[in-house]
Amino acid sequence: MSFSTLPHDSRTLLKVTINARIVVVGASDTGLAFLEALTFSPHLRFNNLTLISTHGLPDRYSDDNMRFLATSHCYSDQDQAQLSLRSWISMVMDKMKAIESKAKHLELMENGKVKYDDLILCTGLQYQVRDTQTQHQHNSANQDVTPRRRHLHPVPSNLFILNDQHDLCKIYTKHKMMFDTCTGDAVLYGNTIDMFTCVETLMHLGVSGRRIHVVHPPEEDPFSCFHNVSVEHAVKQALEKEEVHVHHNCLLTQINDGQHTDPVTLVSFTTDAQTLRLECTMFFIFSHKTVDYDAFKAISDACLVFDGRLVIDSYFHTNDPSIYAAGPLTKYSRCYHADQWSDSCFNSKEVGQSLASVLLPLCDPTLERPAGPPSDHNHLIPVYNQAKIQVLHLWLIFIICILQGRDIVTGRTETDIYIHLHLSPHDLVESITCLSKNTLPVSNLLCLYRKQQLLLNHLCSRYDEDHHSLY
Repeated sequence: MSFSTLPHDSRTLLKVTINARIVVVGASDTGLAFLEALTFSPHLRFNNLTLISTHGLPDRYSDDNMRFLATSHCYSDQDQAQLSLRSWISMVMDKMKAIESKAKHLELMENGKVKYDDLILCTGLQYQVRDTQTQHQHNSANQDVTPRRRHLHPVPSNLFILNDQHDLCKIYTKHKMMFDTCTGDAVLYGNTIDMFTCVETLMHLGVSGRRIHVVHPPEEDPFSCFHNVSVEHAVKQALEKEEVHVHHNCLLTQINDGQHTDPVTLVSFTTDAQTLRLECTMFFIFSHKTVDYDAFKAISDACLVFDGRLVIDSYFHTNDPSIYAAGPLTKYSRCYHADQWSDSCFNSKEVGQSLASVLLPLCDPTLERPAGPPSDHNHLIPVYNQAKIQVLHLWLIFIICILQGRDIVTGRTETDIYIHLHLSPHDLVESITCLSKNTLPVSNLLCLYRKQQLLLNHLCSRYDEDHHSLY
């Protein structure tokens, strides 16, 4: 008697329909990864998924020369087109105004209401304008100036706060003439990778480096945004070559001498020496990312625990059993004793998938739903394995937390390509930093991440024997 095994075709299996109202606030990488996991669940079909976002799903944007912001490489334009989430979810293009926990519905800015059974908050962080305060002429020391108040006045038309590609398209379309025929100076304030990407894009648009001023605020973090001295030095040299003006340790104190007029023509900064005053026709702010005020107010009024960020446990629960949160918006409770760790330290797509893995068993009717949230007596934070990526166009940079171990460096920053691998004490590739004048396939570099050096053909031995030129 002969036996044979016939594999099942999953396309012929009937999916269990889930009618629970699941509402996601924020079209961040974390929120999109969560929706993707639910939408393409192999045995569950969700009929009531809703995404609330100010601009809807991210638009496809194919012109790399028009990217003012760095990319996390979680979702490319091709990924967005292939997923086609618009076909599976309901889209509400609005902003969250309030959370009514008892009635289980959201109030929107346009006076609408959206009911939910489970609410997922993934709004992330946004660049904000801090309020400036007038300084006395005899007091210009940076240590005496710490503006933290929210900017309450209308934002001038040529003060640009860029948080997503929709903002970029809208601003460029509205001010195309300003970009194409700019004769004044452009001032960029901050010290993030987004700011350096913006500098590169402005030069692609024809703005001369001589008319670009890069102003760095006083740094609370001793490490630069590149976390690599060689890369930082190469970027400084590139800015000097393009004759970009760079100012260090400057704190924004006044716009238009405090007159709150439109447009911005003059910005003032305090320095260690004297006040820096710059005339400009365009002013970009990349200095401060925080929780959006409207989102904070909705969270606070709903009595959710907020400690600088929305407080969650290791299972993404807030203090409301029907409300989950993930991504840079959140932080772990202080009982975890892990203030240095949060979801912002990890790959946002993997965080969203982990959130989906928590919620999927609760929605599956074939499984017994627990009476309450799982207990976490050990207070251990989750473990994530995927790389967190930051891509600055023309300079590719991959940054992961640097632990003890050893470094392997090939090439030089002055040549066409420079690669820096950091290995953990267990000889695993923990971080990859690549600086290249040419575009490299990111997927190839990602194949190295978390690989043991023995799998890379005895990488350490060949490096010690000076055979690294072979790879």
